[in-house]
Amino acid sequence: MRDTWPKLEHSDFPSIERGRITTLQLNLGYRCNLSCIHCHVNAGPRRTETMDRETMQLALDVGKKLGVSILDMTGGSPEMNVDFRWLVETARAQGLHVMDRLNPTIMEEPGYEWVGDFLAANQVEAVASMPCYSQANVDEQRGNGVFENSITALQKLNALGYAQWGSGLALNLVYNPNGAFLPPEQSTLEADYRGLLADNFGIRFNHLYTITNMPIQRFGSWLISKGKFDSYMETLRNAHQVANLDAVMCRSTLSVGYDGRVFDCDFNQMLKLPLAGRKHDTHLRDLLDAELPKQIGVAGHCFGCTAGQGSSCGGALN
Repeated sequence: MRDTWPKLEHSDFPSIERGRITTLQLNLGYRCNLSCIHCHVNAGPRRTETMDRETMQLALDVGKKLGVSILDMTGGSPEMNVDFRWLVETARAQGLHVMDRLNPTIMEEPGYEWVGDFLAANQVEAVASMPCYSQANVDEQRGNGVFENSITALQKLNALGYAQWGSGLALNLVYNPNGAFLPPEQSTLEADYRGLLADNFGIRFNHLYTITNMPIQRFGSWLISKGKFDSYMETLRNAHQVANLDAVMCRSTLSVGYDGRVFDCDFNQMLKLPLAGRKHDTHLRDLLDAELPKQIGVAGHCFGCTAGQGSSCGGALN
């Protein structure tokens, strides 16, 4: 794995400050049933890092102190954490809106047939990765058979009430480019997804989120290996939009690693970039008695969030 940090560390990205924290994003571990080219976490079937229940409870305690209203679970495949169901039920009992960033093919894996029913029963918002409506593009990015399994899983979620009017069950899809380029305009692509998935497979969803690939971890290493890293960074920098700075997700979201360390965002977490102004890592337990710094740690990869229409875990920013 080629290290991208030396190419990102020195940057003129503008300084930004934290606003009110509304979302606690927990990475429940790096284990996943897939190994995708664009993955900024470098997740895969052989990864063993996982969040334990004690850390989950500590995160909920910190969330209560901060007054967050949303628990956003990511990975890896969050459902592969043995305490996933405990966390969801505990967070829901605490009154939190819970989001699961799932790779829908997990529902087709032996032993995970329970996922769809469980999410629906607990009113969990499903944010499902679906990098394209084309089988060839999806299988190229994620592996043979992934498109077919994803379609089957999304149909099952629809059958459970997801994206049905009045059900309260939200199903949002996520698009990632399958190369070194920015996502297309989100609303146009959403219309394409909506029409083609409905016509060909009878699939309904609420929203499509377009997310820019970050030049870190597996995707960053791929860029270097293909000699595309510098040109991709130039693309991001040239497309930087100052207006997007007000809406970047790090201003309202706090990222927590599987081991309880706290970061400004999921991408900083993968780069092991401490909170701004701190030489050492901050742990959840530190936040029980201390306040978060206002300043947010930035580097070259941050241009990925402000380029073009902008990018966040909730899709485009403008």
